[in-house]
Amino acid sequence: MMGQSNSGISGTGLRRLRDVLAGHVESGKIPGLVALVSRGGETHVEAMGTMRHEGGAPMRRDTIFRMASTTKPVAMAAAMVLLDECRIRLDDPAEQWLPELANRQVLKRPDGPLDDTVPAQRPITVRDLMTATFGLGIDPTVVGFPIMAAIFERGLYPAEGVPTLEPDEWMRRLGTLPLIYQPGEHWQYNISHDVLGVLVARVTGKPFETFLRERILDPLGMKDTAFHVPAGKIDRLPPLYAPDPKTGELIVWDEAATGRVSKPPAFQSGGGGLVSTVDDYHAYFRMLLNHGMHDGERILSRPAVELMTTNRMTPEETALRTALAKKYVHVSFGQGQHGGWGFGMAVRTYRADYASIGQFGWDGGAGTTTYGDPDKQLIGILLTQVGTTNPDSTRAILDFWTTLYQAIDD
Repeated sequence: MMGQSNSGISGTGLRRLRDVLAGHVESGKIPGLVALVSRGGETHVEAMGTMRHEGGAPMRRDTIFRMASTTKPVAMAAAMVLLDECRIRLDDPAEQWLPELANRQVLKRPDGPLDDTVPAQRPITVRDLMTATFGLGIDPTVVGFPIMAAIFERGLYPAEGVPTLEPDEWMRRLGTLPLIYQPGEHWQYNISHDVLGVLVARVTGKPFETFLRERILDPLGMKDTAFHVPAGKIDRLPPLYAPDPKTGELIVWDEAATGRVSKPPAFQSGGGGLVSTVDDYHAYFRMLLNHGMHDGERILSRPAVELMTTNRMTPEETALRTALAKKYVHVSFGQGQHGGWGFGMAVRTYRADYASIGQFGWDGGAGTTTYGDPDKQLIGILLTQVGTTNPDSTRAILDFWTTLYQAIDD
């Protein structure tokens, strides 16, 4: 489907991109994928390979994928609607809706025992949750410490990546733990996004998914984006493979019809629970590039989009996050060198590879990537069904971006 183009993407470049992706599929390491490239009002989609590694049904443009952490940029929009409507404010203490976060204790040292604490210097704010700096999160620098063991034991971040507890019980358990860092001091991954989903539900009095659907998904026509795949669409969902880290053998980690996303979850995870398609995510990222507009309708205010998609970190925090990426580059197989973070997504603050400074978006552990680039007016999406337990899907993602940026020729 990728051919000559009037959008400043060269036909030769698109063919190279297609060939590079086809190489990953033909290697047998990735059964199939769907890629979308959009620029200047032109969209190119490529679906290749099969849903299952043993063959059978082909990948299609409307294949539904588990978005994993690529959920974060979309889920964040629900909280931005509440900001736009003055139903929450950035520096409101979050405890008025989330009393479980009141009167926090903070570890004296990240590696210390859970009872060796000092009181938090101030309340946790909405801003702390939106910038992922509220004091708790997943972080390679604290993996072996008692606090991380406690996070896993309590089911706050299970092996599935998505909590299986009801939201109120999840929050209750979160409230039994001290913070690792003082509120606002340290960027840490993931848990803040699940807290935000609970916050949205409590502020609106609706399930998180209901509000997200009313205000973001339905207005954008994102009809295949949800926290589970209904029976009538389950044939469009491939299994998710977790390759053996040593041999690369494709092991089914989650089946389709009987798997984790085949029924409504107990917890609607803003950190990693969505399923979606390339066209749905394209609609969302195009809205961000259009400063909050979609087909003449305003979805988010222009300043809300600017807040989300520009670096919100202090120079000190940005330096810390850059150092983290460089020190732990092997953990992400070379993904994650961005520098900055906005609300719900990375924002590139330095030139680490072929992508422009200012590019925003995120990747997912299920082998997904979505970014928008305001400088080039470019959107790229690549969805696979191969998780990142080994480098195979990450390498496909990196090669996708490397060849896509080369294809821009104006």
